[in-house]
Amino acid sequence: MSIIDPRTGEALTAPVEQSDATSAAAPPGTAENGSAAPGTVRPEDVIVDVDAGNIQQILEASMQVPVLLDCWAPWCEPCKTLTPVLEKLAVEYRGAFILAKLDVEANAEIGSQLGVRSVPDVKLVSQGGLVDNFTGALPEKDIREWLGRYFQPPEDAPTSPEELAEAAMEAGDAATAREIYQAQMEQYPEHYPYQVSLARALAAEGRGDEARGLLDNLPPEERDAAPARGVRASIEFSERALPHAEIEALAERDDSEARFQRALRQLADGQYEAGLEGLLRLMQSDRGYGDDAARKTLLQVFDALGAEHPLTVAYRRKLFALLY
Repeated sequence: MSIIDPRTGEALTAPVEQSDATSAAAPPGTAENGSAAPGTVRPEDVIVDVDAGNIQQILEASMQVPVLLDCWAPWCEPCKTLTPVLEKLAVEYRGAFILAKLDVEANAEIGSQLGVRSVPDVKLVSQGGLVDNFTGALPEKDIREWLGRYFQPPEDAPTSPEELAEAAMEAGDAATAREIYQAQMEQYPEHYPYQVSLARALAAEGRGDEARGLLDNLPPEERDAAPARGVRASIEFSERALPHAEIEALAERDDSEARFQRALRQLADGQYEAGLEGLLRLMQSDRGYGDDAARKTLLQVFDALGAEHPLTVAYRRKLFALLY
């Protein structure tokens, strides 16, 4: 097959051999010359297998259209997760780049020349040179963000699972968020942020023990990082805070106990800025409440969010100004 520029229908290279599967009759929606009709892109127009017989043509093609080189191996389990995502994106991006798949086990010399040390290794090649690369089976959301550095995202790009889960969390539907993150975790078992997000959803459902168990099984560097600490803090705040019904019953009260409980509930629900603001105001009005409980809780939140978090930076300054 020729490598086709879907934007023009013109061949970028001379024809190279193709399998019986890709030489089958063109499906509906293709032009007479076999290229995709306007507005449509076929996988075979933007995806090609690479070997010693066509690697030079691939590099020549990159002078006109960027090439995303997917370096993989048959024994690589993460590759089996990543490649279908790249294939989907290649079609979705309608020819903004060509996806070239290189089996480094069958083409070890090419892999060595390209500096491939582990797979999956995805390299962006343009004008015959390496622009950027990433290694490992990144989640689709991260790949989209990486591609977004170099290509205009399609206008009709689907909503990512992460965005759906976050929308569910914001709507108070932790169960839906949990189901999404469970599916993502099964697909990307080594992408630990999904496990942290799943723990957050479990905590929001009141399943703190399950959430803690999930966090406890993370590698030490992930278990002790700010996102996981934040979930642990949220679980603790949930256990200390009054239920929502009791918080609603305090609506008419403005004493220190009511204000503290409202702030704790906000922290438990992930409304960190509102909770921090409530604690700071409580310090201003009643510093001695609960043996300095407001200040101690503020420090707990800072530790959970991490020193570099914008809310930590902002409210540390406010706390310092209040104390000194």
